[in-house]
Amino acid sequence: MRDKRKKFIDLAEARVNRAIKDLRLIGNLSNRSAYEYGEDDVRKIFRALQKEIDSAKGRFGGDADAREEGFRLE
Repeated sequence: MRDKRKKFIDLAEARVNRAIKDLRLIGNLSNRSAYEYGEDDVRKIFRALQKEIDSAKGRFGGDADAREEGFRLE
């Protein structure tokens, strides 16, 4: 049982840290001097992220997984 706990901790820490890093990189896209985007783009990005967070959270509660293929702005 301890091995499963250790494996969970190791993977959770690595994956959450990677997700945080990637979220920070997404935040870097807000630089208007480097990128051009609209409010609709921002809504789509954060809607997709929130949907995946809600799905992941639900899986811890036993909800079924309904994954989509990937994110596309257009």
